[in-house]
Amino acid sequence: MITYMFRKASRGFSPGLRRFSDLKVTEHVPESPASPRLTEQASLYVHWPYCLRRCTYCNFNKYIPKENNEDIMAKCLQRETETLLQLSQVSCITSVFFGGGTPSLAHPSTIAKILETVSKQVNLSDEAEVTLEVNPTPVGMSKLKDYHHVGVNRFSIGVQSLQDKDLKSLGRDHNSLDALQTLAEARKLCPGGVSVDIMFGRPNQTTELWSRELSEMLRVCDDHVSLYQLTLERGTQLFKQVQSGQVTMPTEEIIAEMYQCARTTLQQHGFQQYEVSNFAKNNSESRHNLSYWTGRQYIGVGPGAHGRFVPLGEGGVAREARTQTLEPDVWIREVRQRGHGTRRRIQLGHLELLEEVLVMGMRMTTGINHKHWEMFSPELSLLEIFGGSLVVQELLQSGQLILDDRGLRCSWEGLALLDSMLPVLLVELDRSFSQKLAAN
Repeated sequence: MITYMFRKASRGFSPGLRRFSDLKVTEHVPESPASPRLTEQASLYVHWPYCLRRCTYCNFNKYIPKENNEDIMAKCLQRETETLLQLSQVSCITSVFFGGGTPSLAHPSTIAKILETVSKQVNLSDEAEVTLEVNPTPVGMSKLKDYHHVGVNRFSIGVQSLQDKDLKSLGRDHNSLDALQTLAEARKLCPGGVSVDIMFGRPNQTTELWSRELSEMLRVCDDHVSLYQLTLERGTQLFKQVQSGQVTMPTEEIIAEMYQCARTTLQQHGFQQYEVSNFAKNNSESRHNLSYWTGRQYIGVGPGAHGRFVPLGEGGVAREARTQTLEPDVWIREVRQRGHGTRRRIQLGHLELLEEVLVMGMRMTTGINHKHWEMFSPELSLLEIFGGSLVVQELLQSGQLILDDRGLRCSWEGLALLDSMLPVLLVELDRSFSQKLAAN
């Protein structure tokens, strides 16, 4: 059975299906007459690594600061932003996402300084989407107005649960009332620009309880919802509790029921599912995350962040995967010494780029249209790759997959089984690519 939910791509870009942050692949991307050159535009992800404490389920790259070093962190984030933008061919940043960690611990002036740094280097239009992840505590809520004032126009609220007992067991430092009040304040400031993160598959959770909780949340959220399945990660406190028998997790069958329950409930409330775990009303889709899913460039700033962009010079056509140094103290030292904390640079190759475009694109309900695929693969179409495959034909006949004049996509039922279909699609892509290469 598929593990239905995945953490946000924007969190250092770690898609859940395959670890594409480690791809070793080359890109020669043709220009599309209908869009600006792919090398000139990018989204920017800024990682704030600090939290007040670690949640019981969390294995993200986050740290509990020993002292207040926000001034140092702010200056280093500014400098690395400046350096990486200069190293790229980017002239326009289309979106900025402040993730973490807990970026709502940062002072609004820190956010302002980073946005100012971006504006000095490249074009950051007034229409650019600027998102900040917010922990819905009274402290987080108290700064929303100031964040909005300095340029944040979208809030991603980490509600996770409206059950106080669950929030406590997960190690969260807010309660349900805090979450509802933060949501209300955020909606006043950014109508149409508020996203809610909510988690399912929690210890002892049932489908009935989950359905009730969703309905309660939807009374106060009418923009955007991101669903996340709680997954056990080795080394976390929750993992140890489950291993020792202190905590019981729902079965895979119940988790599957919860996912389908959420999809149906959200649809009934007017939300459109546009990606495996994301639902929107009133055109409130996350443009930043859409840039990942459509294979666009992105620049990652901060400890452990990942990026994908074509560097200036060096031929000017090969996209690189860049990974920043993980530990904040080491990263700070490296940024001070050379302007950035890039630990690893890998030049990407064409086949693996296509694999990424395929896997990321298939997460979306619209899938991959022919014109978009042709931007990355002008010599090998979707129909050539998948049209003649007997295995793919079985998926098409079962109704899980659709390949037509629009492109390649999952059906509503098939999207829940995406993880089981992707290996088949990847094998066919690799086979077709190898045959094309041999023929040339």
